[in-house]
Amino acid sequence: MPVQSPETRPIIIIKKRARHDDHHGGAWKVAYADFVTAMMALFIVLWLMSSSAGVKKAVAGYFNDPSGKAGDNGSGQGGVGESIAIRKDDMGKLKETLEAAMKQSPELEKLKDQVNMTVTGEGLRIELLENEAGTFFDSGSASLSAPGQDMLRMMASELGKLPNRLLMEGHTDARPFPSRHGYSNWELSSDRANSARKVMQDSGLRTDQVAEVRGFADQRLRMPTDPDNASNRRVSIVVKYLTPPPAAAAPAKQAAAKL
Repeated sequence: MPVQSPETRPIIIIKKRARHDDHHGGAWKVAYADFVTAMMALFIVLWLMSSSAGVKKAVAGYFNDPSGKAGDNGSGQGGVGESIAIRKDDMGKLKETLEAAMKQSPELEKLKDQVNMTVTGEGLRIELLENEAGTFFDSGSASLSAPGQDMLRMMASELGKLPNRLLMEGHTDARPFPSRHGYSNWELSSDRANSARKVMQDSGLRTDQVAEVRGFADQRLRMPTDPDNASNRRVSIVVKYLTPPPAAAAPAKQAAAKL
């Protein structure tokens, strides 16, 4: 058999085909994961848009305080039997809670017409209105009656669960207070507000929850057209709105300044 010379031997070329996996690596997995994440986010947004206001508030509360520990320092989430911050939109719910608590006691239920609750620019104002016989305080005295103490204890047990601070106010009618020692409606209104504070702090309020004790005498009559009316004699408890901490308020101000 003749031997072929090197010049006449066929040249064999071997081509290696790159595998699909070697060319793309794991990039397709990353792209697929991004797609799945985007779809999940879309479904969550669609679910939230169709959810009730309560669900939306609960989800917002989680993102505001994921650890659930903001209420530990008295400045975060807190509420009546729930971890809900009592802000302006929640004052109506707090009013309903207090009214429901009064209905649970037959004695307090009898006094419902002498307890007036209104949402104001300052907060929820709870007013304990006197009648001619004197319901919550003994006539002409800063000493609380038994019904007055029971009402304040009930209020303290509910309001003590809140992070909100309170204002205590005392008011009198326009009748001069009969005293030979200079004791006037100013002293009486202040002493009644302070007596209410003492009972409430002994019954559930935190020691730092009362921000102010005020005495207005007859300068803020409930019924100016009838200055001697018994309902002008009252003690008011104001549940103040929660304000955001300075650290949270600063970014909001900066964002508003850019608009």
